Amino acid sequence: MIEEPKAPRIEGNELIIETQNMTETYDVKYLVSALLVFVAKGDGNISGEETAQMLQLVNDHFGLQSSESLELITNAMEDIADNPDFENLLKDLSALLNAAEKEEVALMMLKVAAADGRKDAEEMEQLRDAADIIEIPAEIMHRAYDRYFEETQT
Repeated sequence: MIEEPKAPRIEGNELIIETQNMTETYDVKYLVSALLVFVAKGDGNISGEETAQMLQLVNDHFGLQSSESLELITNAMEDIADNPDFENLLKDLSALLNAAEKEEVALMMLKVAAADGRKDAEEMEQLRDAADIIEIPAEIMHRAYDRYFEETQT
């Protein structure tokens, strides 16, 4: 028998998804990690540079230990591979982010996309898809691009 999940709900800074037999809890740290992995996988391959960039960004943004960041990134990689409904999970989680946080996430996604020195069309498409999934408005994406170029030009 296939279980039907109950409607996801937000409690504080967590997304709760329940079925009859289990409850899964996701937080903003997981969302950010998953989005970064989603963008990095855009060209079909996550490079060492992209992995290092994701770990550094998650460490810095959330003030985590390296082992915690590695666990978040690893869990996100596994979930992307195992969950055909992954994009809907990300969309549900986006309710946890305000406009300022979405701008920070957009900037982090840009840094991951550029980490390996290549800007593949597939990866840029994945970046745009990620922004659409979590409903980042165009003006916020433009600010994130401006910030990225400001940081990389100095």
